[in-house]
Amino acid sequence: MTSHSETRVLPYSAQQMYDLVADVARYPEFLPWTSAARIRSVTDRGDHEEMLADLVVSFKLFRESFASRVRLYPEQKRIETEYIEGPFKQMQSVWGFRDVAGGAVEVSFSTDFEFRNRLLQKAAGVFFFEAMRQVVRAFEKRAQQLYGVRPTS
Repeated sequence: MTSHSETRVLPYSAQQMYDLVADVARYPEFLPWTSAARIRSVTDRGDHEEMLADLVVSFKLFRESFASRVRLYPEQKRIETEYIEGPFKQMQSVWGFRDVAGGAVEVSFSTDFEFRNRLLQKAAGVFFFEAMRQVVRAFEKRAQQLYGVRPTS
């Protein structure tokens, strides 16, 4: 299995970053390699919403779609994604957002996955770390576009 995690402090609020990551339908506008997104359904589960979403990921000759169950916990500012259908054997990710001093947010992100195809899994290991860094940076850049750049104290 391939894993990645990182934590960053950004000059935005936890609510702003939570809203940005929760807006899965807009991922093709800014997320690298994401060429399409479709929200199948959103269901209120009491303490969270559960979204079923399809994403199409394209990279060079590789083009795959996969379905995920996204659990949105607005009170905890937490988003959990679980793979349900597509080229992976398994995939999970967790985003957490916490307001910190100076009007900033601590963003934590972790993911792990394994492709069904061993050849794809081996290839993924070569570029996975850099790809995940680019994904996180894409969310940061999107925040700058939406919310502007705010200095932290």
